[in-house]
Amino acid sequence: MLTATAQKPALKYFTLAFGVTAGGLLLSAALGWTIFGTLGGMLNILFITAVLSVLEISLSFDNAIVNANKLRDMSPKWQHRFLTWGILIAVFGMRIVFPLLVVCIAAKIGPWAALELAWANPDRYAHIMEGARIPISAFGGTFLLMVALSYFFDPEKEVHWLPGVERFMTKIAGAKLLVVTIVIAVITLMSNLFDPAVGRAFLQSAIWGLLTFLLVDVLSHYLDSQNATKAVGQAGFGAFMYLEILDASFSFDGVIGAFALTQNLFIIAIGLGIGAMYVRSMTVMLVEKGTLNEYRFLENGAFWSILVLAIVMFLHVEFHVPEVVTGLLGAGLIGASFWASVRDKACRSE
Repeated sequence: MLTATAQKPALKYFTLAFGVTAGGLLLSAALGWTIFGTLGGMLNILFITAVLSVLEISLSFDNAIVNANKLRDMSPKWQHRFLTWGILIAVFGMRIVFPLLVVCIAAKIGPWAALELAWANPDRYAHIMEGARIPISAFGGTFLLMVALSYFFDPEKEVHWLPGVERFMTKIAGAKLLVVTIVIAVITLMSNLFDPAVGRAFLQSAIWGLLTFLLVDVLSHYLDSQNATKAVGQAGFGAFMYLEILDASFSFDGVIGAFALTQNLFIIAIGLGIGAMYVRSMTVMLVEKGTLNEYRFLENGAFWSILVLAIVMFLHVEFHVPEVVTGLLGAGLIGASFWASVRDKACRSE
């Protein structure tokens, strides 16, 4: 069970992440030496691994905040399951299995052949992944757009970081299916901006992203509405599924963007996997220390960051937005909301 342990030093939360970092860097060094056989090549691989880890942390910090917010309402059993099984799914599923699955479908080959392709012909592998950019961006962008707008257009939302905009969205949130209407309008208008073939692919994948969010939301609400002790576990399962799909949507951008740094799937998996462990550690720390309660606008900043990431993923259909720009935008919004929270806390304590 995650309990408030304010006395626990912050660095203690990252013990596992530090261990994974050490192991990952050693593995990267071994891969670098195997591939290049030189000290320079090995150091280059180590540098790329470190950059990928930082990229993943910067892109997923808002994910940690959203995870922490959802985990507060989950039973201790499902908290533990998400922080164990969930992280395994996040690291191995999205950083290894997902890219392989994309190549399997696009190239119509088996998993083992896709793995051999990733090792023997990384350029071809990266080209196939790049070809899947449109459906991935449309699906992930639509899912994240639904996540962000559902947060802001909530009639029960009480904390407003940007009061003018957020209060207005809360005020009109009672309109039935408003968020779905907005998202359908956005993806329809965007699909008309592309040439017909790209537009069709974009719209189809975006609709699947919308349907996935709605199905998970319906499942979560249904399980939450059940009574008795049995329902606690069911509700935890609904929240678990929501967090897993949300993590997958966050991961799309990082996985695709990683190929700009290296075409080697194994280096990508190590670098992003290290970053994912720090996101897990941050999630635990945020829950146990009650940081979201203490810094009340931090959650708002995270959802504004999600909204920006959704827009960036849509832009990825036609343009390349550097991942460092995406990370800085998200970090800037969260940093600004943190500063506003500090000032608000100081004012309330006077």
